[in-house]
Amino acid sequence: MGCDSHGNLSDAEFSKPLPSIGVYVAAASLLCGVAMFADLLHGFRHRKFWFPCKFFSLNATTLTFISVCVKLSLDLNTSMPSRTDQLAKLSSSVFFCTVMANSMPSLGFMVTQDILMNLMALGILVITDVVNICMQLGTGAIYVFPQEHALVIVLMLLLFMILSFSAITVPATKHFLELRYKKRYEFALKKCPSYTEKRKGLPELKEDLMKFWMMAHTSSPQFVMARSVTCTTSGFLCFLSAVTLAEAMVRSYFLQTRSLGFCNGDSDYKWSTTLVLVSQAAAVVIGTVAPASRWLKAVNLRCPSRTKKSLKEELRVESYWVECLADKKERPLNLWMLHGRRSRKLAHDLNRWILDICIATQYGIVLASKFLRFVTVYCVSRILLCCFYFTFKTNTVANAESSGSNPSTRQFVLHLEGEEELVEYMARSNREATNHLIEKGRKKQPVNLIELLEATTPISKGFEGIRDFDSYEVASLASGEPPNCWALPLVTLTSIVVALPSTKPYLLKKLVKAVKEALFYVNKFEDVLDIEGELANSRKAADVVWLGVDLYHKWLNVDLRKLSKKQRTTPQEVLQELVDIAKKEFTESWENNRIVCIRHKPSHWPIKTLAANSMYRIIQTLLLKYESRNIGTEETLLKDVEMMISDIVAGCFCNTAHVIGMKCLVTAVEVREASVREAAMHLGRTEKILEIVDRRCMPALSHHKMAKIDEWREFYKTNKSNSFTHPSSQCTTRELILNLDAFFAS
Repeated sequence: MGCDSHGNLSDAEFSKPLPSIGVYVAAASLLCGVAMFADLLHGFRHRKFWFPCKFFSLNATTLTFISVCVKLSLDLNTSMPSRTDQLAKLSSSVFFCTVMANSMPSLGFMVTQDILMNLMALGILVITDVVNICMQLGTGAIYVFPQEHALVIVLMLLLFMILSFSAITVPATKHFLELRYKKRYEFALKKCPSYTEKRKGLPELKEDLMKFWMMAHTSSPQFVMARSVTCTTSGFLCFLSAVTLAEAMVRSYFLQTRSLGFCNGDSDYKWSTTLVLVSQAAAVVIGTVAPASRWLKAVNLRCPSRTKKSLKEELRVESYWVECLADKKERPLNLWMLHGRRSRKLAHDLNRWILDICIATQYGIVLASKFLRFVTVYCVSRILLCCFYFTFKTNTVANAESSGSNPSTRQFVLHLEGEEELVEYMARSNREATNHLIEKGRKKQPVNLIELLEATTPISKGFEGIRDFDSYEVASLASGEPPNCWALPLVTLTSIVVALPSTKPYLLKKLVKAVKEALFYVNKFEDVLDIEGELANSRKAADVVWLGVDLYHKWLNVDLRKLSKKQRTTPQEVLQELVDIAKKEFTESWENNRIVCIRHKPSHWPIKTLAANSMYRIIQTLLLKYESRNIGTEETLLKDVEMMISDIVAGCFCNTAHVIGMKCLVTAVEVREASVREAAMHLGRTEKILEIVDRRCMPALSHHKMAKIDEWREFYKTNKSNSFTHPSSQCTTRELILNLDAFFAS
């Protein structure tokens, strides 16, 4: 270390860490390849063959990984004489091209500032890589494959230009499609009846979801970017770069190993360059599948209709490509630092000149991309026409007859100018995707919850358990009463069952599993229904209580199993002891949080206070119910509690159509597609439950009142049994779709 005996710097140890650096590069490349492979699996699993970017997108993390992966192509002075060393330099550049093309759809979900920052960082990496490769070609550090390196450099610059100028269109396309989406729904909401229309069945709800999915998916920013002509062109360039690397590897290993003139010796990276080459080659193969599939899909979709458009029509540039640039050109600059008229005029002229160049470049990129697509489609269609004329013609007619989409379905496809040819395909494929999502949900139905509802439905003709679980005759422990949420009574009733001494273990286990499955859906429903957040503390109390009951058989640190082992003669004794415990817990919590409880309204009471109040009121209600007669056995009490749980869950599921409509309407564009997908899978999972609930007699409540359990209780208090009807009067998604159909027809 330091200087040698002659006073010269000893550099013998400087190159020892390089093999470890090579392993680091290989590991980073492998991680990128795994992320791209995960996107492939995600696309196949969800039948999205345009392969959205979920795991590998353009962000700070992936840019850091990319900078590590191109280490070998940026190395200016390390000697890399062998065949593997030279191929590793080429593979780094091709890998760079692959990740740019692969991550292009991810631009659709970014806001303008994120796009700008990510593209600036990517541009610095691209320029650095290109300059360093040119230097190495000049110095002889790269002494083979000069043509391949030159081609990859050109492809890399073209891909970066396509990526950058495609990002310019994101705000305009997103704004245009969002306006169309909102305009249709605003019209439907104004025309939606609140009380007169009847609730529709499952077939209509499935049709509604299919149309919601159609609108959400076709307006998804990632899908809009993936189906654009520039994105499909980037797929072709990515495929070309992968072919270049394959050609160099085949030529060096099998065809012209001697004539290429590889030098003897090993680099300081030693054996690690082999790891880098293998990992990056694998990542290139994996990463090329998605971009190449987008390109081939675009060609395949336009082959049947190629003859319908002339070259002039094909090469028309739509307005949204340059809308953002043209808008910036017309706007004045904010030149607060320049005060002179001449300097401000010069700045405006320079700005317009730069934007004119950008507009011209954008036109050039779009025209070149469309021309490439036109030529590719022409060649492919001619090959198909020559080789498979009769087969192709027969299949085309058969497909047109068998898989044509419903005309009303096509009206819900949101598309940009120039995408008219894709409407039929998107309508057909999205209908199939919706059915696939519902079928996928059917495979994950809550079995225990369905058994509970099936067992109690013959006993409960309606929703009497919602009326019976909390009586108005129970005196309040404080000056006010907090509103009930759907979840807290469920977990409180389950806690009571756990505390019963003679409950059979297998019955208790089934009930706990059923309630657990029910809470999964009830919590999702209340996320949508509790818009104002009034029930936030009650829902937190339910989560806390359920955590103790499910995992430890405890209610607020009270061991329910230990309580159940005590010897008692009647169920009333069990309930009375639970009442005393709940009252004690409420009093202690109230005293510890007196100021909070007095100053705030009951819905904002502390979690422990709300849980204790719920336990007290429910048990007192049970005691009042059996005050005039003996409860009998604990089996009778257990059946009554199970019926209450079943009725509360069934009442909550009456909001399914309203929840699905809300999830489809109020979500932001970035999460709308995922929200509708979850709604479709939810419908498949709960299809059997909805059929069971539909057999019950439902109260004549509006969908706004049906969302709150206290409104149900108020209805039972003020109305007689003849106010019940089978179909509830609520405005569902079906009414929205009917109004949309009328809107389009007009």
